[in-house]
Parts: sequence; structure tokens; C-alpha cells
Amino acid sequence: MKILVVDDMPLMRHVLINMLRRLDYNDITEATDGAQAFDLLEKHSFDLVITDLHMPKMDGKCLLNHIRENPVLSDLPVLMVTCEDSKQTVSEMITAKVNGFIIKPFCLNTLQKQLSRIVKPE
Repeated sequence: MKILVVDDMPLMRHVLINMLRRLDYNDITEATDGAQAFDLLEKHSFDLVITDLHMPKMDGKCLLNHIRENPVLSDLPVLMVTCEDSKQTVSEMITAKVNGFIIKPFCLNTLQKQLSRIVKPE
């Protein structure tokens, strides 16, 4: 499974990648914002995108919309990570067809539950 982790905060990417590795996901690529992530998505194949919501250049919602509008990428699972838990934000992400939502801070167990719900066994 090839995973793209998108977050503008290096520490958050590091924490997320370490959690993924503990869950035996080792094929991980990093991006610092949605624009860099979308560029990578157009050039390489991924099985899952885990993205922060609030980032400079292109935020997670805009990245999600770009993914859903692209015929090649439209079915790609996207897991949104954010510290914002307002009903409006959650409902906007659901409308934009996000596959999962994790509120920061979160633990390994929370990530594992979301991944097992989103990712189908190979």
C-alpha cells in the first residue's frame, strides 16, 4: 500500500509516518502542502492520501476537491486530519466525499480504526 502524507508541519508528518510504520505501512511519500501533493498524485500512483485540512498554498479541502474532480484520481481514498471539529467543517468534508476524518490530537488506535474502515485488504 502506497500512502501520501500531506501536512505543512514537519513534526506532524513525522508523527503520522511513525504511526503508519508501527502499523506496518512502509511505502510512504511526504508532501508539504496540497499543491505539492497534487503534483505527486499526477505523476505517481497512490492507494491512500492522508492530508491535513489547514495548509498554505492549497489546503486539504481544495486538494480533496481536485482529487474528486480528476477522473483518474476520483476514487482515491482520502483521510482528512485536522484540529477543527466544527459541524460545518465536518459536513463540508462529507459533502466533498472525504473517506475519513481524524481530529487532532489522536492516538495510534484511532488511526488504525480509520485505516481499517477505509482500506480494503489486498
